[in-house]
Amino acid sequence: MPRFLIIQTAFIGDVVLATGVVEKLHLFYPDAKIDFLLRKGNEGLLKNHPFINSLLIWNKAKNKNLNLLKLIFKIRRNKYSHVINLHRFGTSGLLACLSGAGIKVGFDKNPLSFCFTHRIKHTISEPYTDRPIHETERNNTLIQPFTDAKPFLPKLYPTDEDKNRIKSLQSMKYVCIAPSSVWFTKQFPFQKWVELADNLPQEYKIYLLGGPGDEQIAQVIIQNTRHGNTSSLCGSLTLLQSAALMEGAAMNYVNDSAPLHFASAVNAPVTAVYCSTVPAFGFGPLNSNGRIVEIEERLYCRPCGLHGHKACPEGHFRCALDIKKEQLLWWTTNQT
Repeated sequence: MPRFLIIQTAFIGDVVLATGVVEKLHLFYPDAKIDFLLRKGNEGLLKNHPFINSLLIWNKAKNKNLNLLKLIFKIRRNKYSHVINLHRFGTSGLLACLSGAGIKVGFDKNPLSFCFTHRIKHTISEPYTDRPIHETERNNTLIQPFTDAKPFLPKLYPTDEDKNRIKSLQSMKYVCIAPSSVWFTKQFPFQKWVELADNLPQEYKIYLLGGPGDEQIAQVIIQNTRHGNTSSLCGSLTLLQSAALMEGAAMNYVNDSAPLHFASAVNAPVTAVYCSTVPAFGFGPLNSNGRIVEIEERLYCRPCGLHGHKACPEGHFRCALDIKKEQLLWWTTNQT
């Protein structure tokens, strides 16, 4: 019986999108054990996941190299038949190379890909192509040699406890806004979020979502909006509780960031705002209830990078500031 290890030690959104691989492997190999290796801090995403046998957690923040060495020994003891490395950087390649697995799969951009048994080409689409390659499709190419060519959607599994935690927040219709991003140029400016909140129907409660570090921007929005029913949940919900709340929302507003993938993983309605990045990079909504919003004009400077910057390189930030509020309010026209 095969035993799989999936490696994805990048950020929260990357882990969410990697769950499509878990879903597919379970379908093709229902009796196989599937383990998942991720960075410390992201393990709450996969808590009680029905198809994951165990989580291997790499603490990068403290004793990084010692913890890496311990992980290598643990991986070798587990005697995996397949190691699937979704991460493109050297350390994850080292984990795969030293795993002892008979089948080691990873992307050709990994600097240690020469030791993989299957080196798969990693392709990012051109910025304005009509049919971009989604990250779930890229991930699927790694397991295609022993499954098939169809990518699976990501999926998260909030527990009953998670759903009970947010039940009291669902007594009226509500909208969720996840206003923050690690990168400044991927983050819709606070004044634009305020403009949106001002124009959302008053019968909807607005919840601002994020981690503890996002509380500052949440308070700025609350203090400046005219919407009379806006509150912050930043830092008060777990990742799965946030996903569960998003699932029941009338609409979720997000940047090109992890909450967008939460929405895809629980089939929640989502409006994804793209500033300096573009959907063609492969991180857009995956369900029919998702909508992409971006500047209507094709700017000479956009996209200015794959991940974003700490400030607009051109100084004008038009890719965000020129998005019209009407583009964001598309769904309200059919509301009573």
